[in-house]
Order: sequence, then structure tokens, then C-alpha cells
Amino acid sequence: MKKWWLKLSGLAVCVLAMSAHAQERLTIVAPFPPGGPVDVLSRILAEGWQKKTGITSVVENLPGAAGNLGIDKVKRAKPDGKTLLVVPAGNLTINPTLMTNFPFNIERDFVPITMLAKAPNVLVVSAQTKLGSVRDLVAQAKARPGALAYASPGIGSGLHLAGELFKQQTGTDLLHVPYKGTGPALNDVLGGTVPIMFSNLPATLPHIKSGRLIALGLTDTARSMVAPDIPTLAEQGVSGVVVTSWYGLLAPAGVAPEMAEQLAKEAAEILAQPDTREKLQAQGLSHVTQKPAEFSVHIKAETQTWARIIKARGIVAE
Repeated sequence: MKKWWLKLSGLAVCVLAMSAHAQERLTIVAPFPPGGPVDVLSRILAEGWQKKTGITSVVENLPGAAGNLGIDKVKRAKPDGKTLLVVPAGNLTINPTLMTNFPFNIERDFVPITMLAKAPNVLVVSAQTKLGSVRDLVAQAKARPGALAYASPGIGSGLHLAGELFKQQTGTDLLHVPYKGTGPALNDVLGGTVPIMFSNLPATLPHIKSGRLIALGLTDTARSMVAPDIPTLAEQGVSGVVVTSWYGLLAPAGVAPEMAEQLAKEAAEILAQPDTREKLQAQGLSHVTQKPAEFSVHIKAETQTWARIIKARGIVAE
């Protein structure tokens, strides 16, 4: 009788433990609609964490207010490592300066976990122009200040600021033509209405391969595995123009340093899997491994760079 009772008690403990584990839930907030890079990265992580830990892992798409709605939810979440945020660079490093009454203090309200992935940006020109190199572009821009125009997805976008940084580093004067999104901007560059654009490499690569766009240089520190024939701007004598489209993982303020380190480690292991790398490459992304301290330093440095550009150029959000 006693043995039977002990066995039953042990079984009850196991069932309760399994039930508690099953009730655990990891929520990754993607503050933009489904289908984009933020959503794709969030789902890759959620799937990987569930396989790795057995904890139910879900993605919550919470778009609105340029991403601020989802960001606010994570800010207010319990700092137990069970609610995380995947967010693009601009929300962390551009919007704090660009947006009036920005509702967050990134350093105070969040714990940076790690940069997840990035995609290079590229300086392209319409094939209808006679600009065959960065040297040609700089020479023409200096000969005719303000005559050459470059398109961007909108005022204050990372690609707009890439153009402003290029102007600063080369001492040139290019006319900025903002559009409402990448699609309209790219269409006018393809049509030759506007000759120049800084764009995300995955979006422009098909047009570069077809010959409709000419790639003058990458705004990254190294060439891309996706397009190794395209040199960086630095290789061509234009230094200091490093602007990549990257995505990071953050937790609410109060998450313990040990937990942040563990989350960064687990995210790196998930993204390093061969099948995951293939999924990232299909989006034109490459995995980046960073520890929380490294990611924090990167956010601060990039925020300072964009703050200088935004203030010096008098850029105001639309």
C-alpha cells in the first residue's frame, strides 16, 4: 500500500511539473505587419526557441505608430525574459532624434540582447545615366552642386540618411527627393526620373543583374556574399559611409545581465543552424553574433552618428 502511494505521489509531481512547463510561454513582439524581415526573423526565433527549450513560443504582430505600439508593449512587460522585441535599426537609432516627443528612452527602457541579422545597402544609379563609378558621381556632383538628385523611401529613413552621410563625407551637394516607400522611389530610379538611390541590396539586386541599375558601391565594411562583385564605397576612397539595414533583439529594462547573456547565446545558436541560414539568405540577410554589451555599444554609437546628421542637416520628420 505504501509503495503504491509513493508511486502515485511521484507521478503527480511529474504531471504537475510538466503542466507548469507547458504553461510557460515566450512571446516575441514584432511591431510591424506579417511578411517583412521583422516578422520573418521573429518567426525563425520563435520556432527555434520552441524546438530548443520545449517552451511554447509565439510571435505577436503589433503594428501601429511606426512600430511604437509594439515597442511600448515590450517596455511595459514583466522583465522575466518571456517577452522580447525584434525591431529594425531605425526605431532604435534614428527615431529618438528624428521624432518629436519620442516616447522611449532606449537605454533606460530596454536591455539590448543582440543584433540578429543585417542586409547591406547599395548605392545605385539608373542605367540611363552616364555615371559609371563613384568617382564619376562625385565629380559631376561637385561640378554641378544640387543638380543631381537621389531618391529615398521617405524623410528620415535610413536610406535618406545614407545619402546625407554620403554628401557629408564626399563634400557634395545632392538634391533629396523623398517618396512614400521604397517601391515608388525605386520605380522612378528604374525609369530614369531620378538618377540615384541608396537602397537595400536584396530589393535592387534583380535590377542590377538585369542591367537596369548600375551598382556603384556597398555601404558596408566588407563585400556581400550575395553580390561579391560589388565593391564597398570605402574600397573606392569614400570612407565613413557604413549604413546597413539591421535588426535587433531587446528585452524590457530590468532583465538580469545573466539572463540577457543566455538569451543572446540561445539566439546565436538558433540563427547559426544551416536551415536557418538558408531562410535568412532568402531574405538577403546574414546572421550577426553580438553579446549584449557589444550590441549596446553599437546602438549608442549609431544613435550619435544619426543625431549629428539629423541636426546638422535640419531634418524634420514628416
